[in-house]
Amino acid sequence: MFKKILIANRGEIAVRIIRAAKEMNIKTVVVYSEADRNTPAVRMADQSIFIGGSPLNESYLNYQHVLSAALASGAEAVHPGYGLFAENAEFAEACIALGLNFIGPSPDVIRKMGDKTVARELMKKGGVPVVPGTDRAVKEEELKKIGRDIGFPIMMKAAVGGGGKGMRIISKEDELLRAYHLAVEEARNGFGDQRIFLERYMPDVKHIEVQIVSDKYKNHVHLYERDCSLQRRHQKVIEEAPAVILEEKERLFLTNQALKVAELAEYDSVGTIEFLYDPDKKEFYFIEMNTRIQVEHPVSEIITGIDLVKEQISIAAGNKLTFKQKDVKRSGHAVECRINAEDPEKDFRPSPGRINEYWEPGGPGVRVDSGILSGLEVSPFYDSLLLKIITTGKNREETLRKMKIALNECVVKGISSNIGFLLKLLNNRDVLSGSYNTQTIARIINGGKI
Repeated sequence: MFKKILIANRGEIAVRIIRAAKEMNIKTVVVYSEADRNTPAVRMADQSIFIGGSPLNESYLNYQHVLSAALASGAEAVHPGYGLFAENAEFAEACIALGLNFIGPSPDVIRKMGDKTVARELMKKGGVPVVPGTDRAVKEEELKKIGRDIGFPIMMKAAVGGGGKGMRIISKEDELLRAYHLAVEEARNGFGDQRIFLERYMPDVKHIEVQIVSDKYKNHVHLYERDCSLQRRHQKVIEEAPAVILEEKERLFLTNQALKVAELAEYDSVGTIEFLYDPDKKEFYFIEMNTRIQVEHPVSEIITGIDLVKEQISIAAGNKLTFKQKDVKRSGHAVECRINAEDPEKDFRPSPGRINEYWEPGGPGVRVDSGILSGLEVSPFYDSLLLKIITTGKNREETLRKMKIALNECVVKGISSNIGFLLKLLNNRDVLSGSYNTQTIARIINGGKI
């Protein structure tokens, strides 16, 4: 096992990795920017190294600074967390070239599955159903013909990256050209790759993903599914496990498909296979694979009792999985709410500033993954995620009840947050019944009713 690892990330995921490493008797090093001098991660790590100014390109996205810190600290491995360098094949290759282990899949797998057009083609060859669309990047002069072939409405997507950037929904042909130019610009600026492909847009569907754990010896295991359909602008807001809409035969089909994807990809780490599910037709469609730990990983940990971050580190160190599929048991229910520094009353505008008071909820069945504390300055340079509240109970009703209590207990003063919006959302009829889909939040906001 590694003796020391460097965490090339910040916020709540850096804290999460530090805690897992401590349990494994691994020393931790965190890198930090000017804005993050006083964060919990910097205080908790065994060692912290300053790597530059607050803007991402001066610190967390500066290859040279991050890798120099890793070498100077004597770390044997680098954990990228999520976002930033987590799905960057070039960064993984740079780590390996310097004799550092990359805690994640191989660069070849990252590159293969990170390109959504390549992944789609691989899945089709392997017999995994995909959303109807193109298996390559499209050119401007092809848009109209391909649009007619697929049929409107259409989803325009960046070939690489995520987080909703480079995505556009087009309802009719005369919207194609403008949407294409906007998507290309977003993709180029966000990911350094302007390629765009098209898929049929499926509005009233569920977004259901399967957690995968694979080692370097071709052992693949799933940790069941998560329902991540509650999204705003393609960003997940609330996640839960298991997906209550699925019958056991559907769950079995879905998880088997996910295992097939892991085998086709020759996967070798912790990862997530994402699907769209049409509840009317009872059909699943592969959309992408995330080759990293996910923000919502705690709900899978809770229902299975398996620590995904510890497994991820162990796999990177060359160890075999310590469990087989038959050993993975599902128990109870789990829900996660993301608490963001944003103002729902002002179109969810980011709300940087000083946290004057912070109080975490607690009690049986309540977990908090946080990257903040009282007196901390929330920077405008980074993602707005502050913390995650995860609750668990013997069933969904009990779990949601605990979540409402936890949200009411949680105090974040000095900046705006989405806590009030989350509480209202959890009282929505469709959310309570489990019949919500990827369009539920948009319809609520546009209709002016919660």
